[in-house]
Amino acid sequence: MKSYMAKKGEIPHNWYLIDAKDKVLGRLSSGIATLLLGKNKVTFTPHVDSGDGVIVINIEKIKVTGNKLKDKIYETYSCYQGGKKEMTLETLMKKRPENVLRLAVRRMLPKTRLGDDMIKRLKIYVGDKHTHEAQTPKEIKL
Repeated sequence: MKSYMAKKGEIPHNWYLIDAKDKVLGRLSSGIATLLLGKNKVTFTPHVDSGDGVIVINIEKIKVTGNKLKDKIYETYSCYQGGKKEMTLETLMKKRPENVLRLAVRRMLPKTRLGDDMIKRLKIYVGDKHTHEAQTPKEIKL
């Protein structure tokens, strides 16, 4: 019995449209990561980028549970003395709500060049309009 190994360029990338209105951040991001990885396909191969593209709209209406809006802290460090910056989830949602989902999904993908290619197929939009009609995305619910 032989095992099937997909090759690069052999598997087509489909596009999916997801409405993030009233969805929980963690459950939505894990579903998106599954689509980007391609784990929902029978031809999944770990070392080949076999995932699909995902378009997310209405990201400003996403929900979080518990006290995460005030308790969850995002940290960045510039490698200079005193270069540590902290921002709560609440302030990040006001400034750049698309970065919240992008960070959550990116941390679920491989930390390699393969993960860098996967995150490029994630398109996030504030509001209900997007510019990817040419990809003919299929609307799905997660």
